[in-house]
Amino acid sequence: MGQSIAILIGTITGTAELVAEDVTPVLEGAGYDVETLDMNDLTPSVFRENELVLICTSTYGQGDVPDNALNFYEALDIDSPDLSNLRYGVIGLGDSTYADTYNEGGSKFDKVLTECGAKRIGDVMQHNASSDELPEEAGVAWAEEWVKILAQ
Repeated sequence: MGQSIAILIGTITGTAELVAEDVTPVLEGAGYDVETLDMNDLTPSVFRENELVLICTSTYGQGDVPDNALNFYEALDIDSPDLSNLRYGVIGLGDSTYADTYNEGGSKFDKVLTECGAKRIGDVMQHNASSDELPEEAGVAWAEEWVKILAQ
């Protein structure tokens, strides 16, 4: 049995969920046990059970995290739990048409997790919905590189 990775999904339209579904086989192929969790029902206690997580989130409205991720994000921001044992990655989905708030959902999670002491592995992926690249394809390409970094 390999190390586990929890993919935490923040989405309004379901795109982040589709990306997570396509990224899962890449992670499993690298030997990880993958669990996908909707942020709607999560509290920061999820990090006690998972030392490696992948945040997969879109951006909503004026640079906000999606509705299903809002309570989870606010709990992290307000409670500031000690996450020094946590390693994480971020797949952010946004649209550069909204230049002032482009990919803020992913950036907000990156910032709050860092402030709680977690260690980000690799760069934050920022997919642009205004590009010709499908978010699922971009996610898979990013995940293939991410698992290489995790293996180091």
